[in-house]
Amino acid sequence: MSAQAEQLIAKSCTPCRGGIPPLKPDEAETHRHQTPDWALLDDAHRIERRFAFDSFADAFKFVQRVAELAETEGHHPDITFGWGYATISLQTHKINGLHENDFILAAKIDQTAMTEH
Repeated sequence: MSAQAEQLIAKSCTPCRGGIPPLKPDEAETHRHQTPDWALLDDAHRIERRFAFDSFADAFKFVQRVAELAETEGHHPDITFGWGYATISLQTHKINGLHENDFILAAKIDQTAMTEH
């Protein structure tokens, strides 16, 4: 794990009440370099990553751990999963775009994935 990702992991998501602008595309790209396995999508309004697993049970166990992490951080991703995969999409809905919180949670999800394999 990179030092940049470790810096994100050390942070906690902060409540977003709206009223702030989302990250601009260049700012989002700078943050994305800290979580390089995530794709920047929808004109830099969300990030997404697909994780591969050996079974449905493994994917489900990972999704459960991500759900617990999301509850702890107070920041909730969109998750789809099935046999051997889980896809996680992050954005801050209150600002209709990306916030540093999305990248903090992405780095923590990556860390969770590393402990799953």
